[in-house]
Amino acid sequence: MNQLYLVRHAKSSWSDPALDDFRRPLNQRGEKNAIEMGRRLGSMAVCPDLIATSPAKRARKTAAALASGCGCKKTVIRYFDDLYLGTRAFHLELIGRLAADVAVLFVVGHNPTITDLAEYLTGMNLGNVPTCGVIGLEYAADIPFAEQSTSGKLLFYDFPNRWRLEEQTGE
Repeated sequence: MNQLYLVRHAKSSWSDPALDDFRRPLNQRGEKNAIEMGRRLGSMAVCPDLIATSPAKRARKTAAALASGCGCKKTVIRYFDDLYLGTRAFHLELIGRLAADVAVLFVVGHNPTITDLAEYLTGMNLGNVPTCGVIGLEYAADIPFAEQSTSGKLLFYDFPNRWRLEEQTGE
């Protein structure tokens, strides 16, 4: 069994309205959350063989924080232009190609595609994956990824404010 972690980039800054979307950095909360999510993954001994990320600044910074928190070198990070605005079909094709060579793959990208992809692969209604949300999936390595659709087993779904949300709702 292999593992796939879908990650929505952390919270970005809107402080400079003249800055184009691609170049927006993480805001202070986003930096903190990306570090925290990396630590959570590291505490579960999750270490990616490869982090495929959008080249947008906020996604690159999220990927770097995750790698650091997991205790991985930043050399596991690779940038893929089409993860910025790519479709579900592109993401599935890329994941299928990359997953053939790695056991643990992280994909850091953007909504609405990350939520759409997570729902497609789990068959679950996850709503809106929040910034820096992580969906961990386990899947059969011998099945072509494009044919997996709802056959991914959900390992966990975590996001920075999950604990606070559970305390408020009593879940």
